[in-house]
Amino acid sequence: RIAAAVDASLATVKLAIAAKADLLLVHHGLFWSPAQPWTGKKYELLQLLIENNLAVYSSHLPLDAHPKLGNNAQLCAALGLKNLKPFFASHGQTIGFKAQTKISRTELAKRLERATGAKPRIIPGGKSICETIGVVTGGAGGDLKLAASEGVDTFITGEGPHWTFALAEELGLNVFYGGHYATETFGVKALAAELAKKFKVPWKFLDYPTGL
Repeated sequence: RIAAAVDASLATVKLAIAAKADLLLVHHGLFWSPAQPWTGKKYELLQLLIENNLAVYSSHLPLDAHPKLGNNAQLCAALGLKNLKPFFASHGQTIGFKAQTKISRTELAKRLERATGAKPRIIPGGKSICETIGVVTGGAGGDLKLAASEGVDTFITGEGPHWTFALAEELGLNVFYGGHYATETFGVKALAAELAKKFKVPWKFLDYPTGL
């Protein structure tokens, strides 16, 4: 039985155990820099995994970048964006997608809210009609200059710093912050569904929103 979640945390591990899962599939895994000692609550998490024979598989940038199952491809599909082209170079590869279209900023906001279930924060720095839209889920708000340099007039991501408001206006860029968590539920759901179909096992999404 597969459980899918955005984050590998003590809370989602407990939910996976309650769901009687054998595999917890996540986007944000257990190991981040700088390394932290496995004591206290971290030790409790590891102990629960071992005692309950629960494996954890995390896929971060690869799941952002995957052309079919990835967060960005899945969100683009949910927004109705087609003829996608690679976008946003990061760590030696492109991880996002961009598309040519014509849609009002207001309508795009409605589509994004329907897709994620969260009301986006919008910086209306560009034209009211969006024509070249770039999508990079998660926390890419600090890279507005990179997004603009790749020719988009509208950038959809999860979250960004306060100072990006002024920068977006200076760049003439519409920015949609759809929520880090909310924009990154897509990939783990798609991957879990694909694995469940291939291996004929049940799967469940563990929704544990951060509100961020």
